Amino acid sequence: MKQRLYMVCAILVLFIGLNSCKQEWLEAKPNKALVVPTTITDYQALLDNTGGTGGLNINQPSMAMVGDGDYFVSDATFNALRTSAEKGAYTWAPTDSFYGGSVSGEWRNTYAQVLQANIVLDGISKLAIDPQNQTNFNNVRGSALFFRAFYFFNLSQQFCKVYDDVNSENDLGLPLRVSSNVNIQVNRASVRETYDQIINDVSQAIPLLPVNPLYPTRPSKPAAYGLLARIYLSQGKYKTAMLYADSCLQLQSSLMDYNQLNLTLASPILRFNAEVIFHSQLTGFLSANPPNLIVDPTLFASYSANDLRKNVFYLNSSGVNTLRTSYAGNSFLLFGGIATDEIYLIRAECYAREGNISSAMNDLNFLLRNRWRTGTYVNQTAASGDVALAIILNERRKELSFRNLRWTDLRRLNKEVRFQITLTRTVNGQTYTLPPNASRYVLPIDDQEILLGGLQQNPR
Repeated sequence: MKQRLYMVCAILVLFIGLNSCKQEWLEAKPNKALVVPTTITDYQALLDNTGGTGGLNINQPSMAMVGDGDYFVSDATFNALRTSAEKGAYTWAPTDSFYGGSVSGEWRNTYAQVLQANIVLDGISKLAIDPQNQTNFNNVRGSALFFRAFYFFNLSQQFCKVYDDVNSENDLGLPLRVSSNVNIQVNRASVRETYDQIINDVSQAIPLLPVNPLYPTRPSKPAAYGLLARIYLSQGKYKTAMLYADSCLQLQSSLMDYNQLNLTLASPILRFNAEVIFHSQLTGFLSANPPNLIVDPTLFASYSANDLRKNVFYLNSSGVNTLRTSYAGNSFLLFGGIATDEIYLIRAECYAREGNISSAMNDLNFLLRNRWRTGTYVNQTAASGDVALAIILNERRKELSFRNLRWTDLRRLNKEVRFQITLTRTVNGQTYTLPPNASRYVLPIDDQEILLGGLQQNPR
């Protein structure tokens, strides 16, 4: 199986090379030794590939997390950061000094993953399907659609403005590459068109995907519902987000009881634990590695003494509070997938915004009873939807820290005056700030991509 996967993935390397837009790649002839995928099994192998930059469950774009305010680093660590882009993300740098002449690995790696999904979608459309392989065909097509949507959405949260019903028709979206033909020139769509493409892909995937995937790295119906809930939440379409969150939890709703975790282990939370609906790992950054990462003191202080998350998520190393683990199984591979705890919090928030206070607090209390020391948690109550919402958003930050979700939350919540936050950092004696709704909540595209791709730069 490994040999077959290697041969199948060789063709992907060729496609990714072509995508660099260099003339020598465009003129190069394929090596006859390369094996072109020809069967459903071949295309499934491409989707299951977890190696290299094109692996579909790794290197999820997460540079925005460097700047989301949940952690800071010492001056010595900042000065040692290897790339201008990481420093730029950390200080919310202006466009002209963000990349320092380097390319954006996040942009290029993610479009390589989109290309991989497109290769699968284009390839399987040419296969003859019979009743014996219909189920496997459906899984491959549904998975490729899910992955393309997943990565388009992740890119949109970093390189596009926050969704706005009034301006989304004119705001710059993504170049929507939906073909494996790398010679097609694709300009930037609008934000509305970008979201329409993402939602359409996931919606098409739902009837094709199984409820229970063979592996947590494969998409499923619950994962697709959960992704739609996340997408609609980012748009501020809370009623629709609530419906998809509920659909997800109807199929997968398990929560871990943190009282049952073995706190003597270096990483008490196991990879592929009971809450993981879909597994994906974030791109790693030096600043986000323990003990470089110093947890924001306000965030750390927000956990009560009997809240087990304080000891499960974090530890004190060399006098600083840093990460202990993640849902990816350790503190160096951060989880960016979809898990039931996030979906409960989405549904709870949407219930609160719809005025269903009882259901909102039921979801929240159910989650927190599984997070606090046995016998110490007292159910929280709220006298109004606004009070419930404030409590839930506070718990959302505590539960979902370091999953690359806060940047999206800041972008959408800053549109509401009551939740606006100004981020501040001091580096080498200089103070940097990111005010609410600042244009720097959109990351720049690197200069080479602008030049070679003919793309319009983000105004920031």
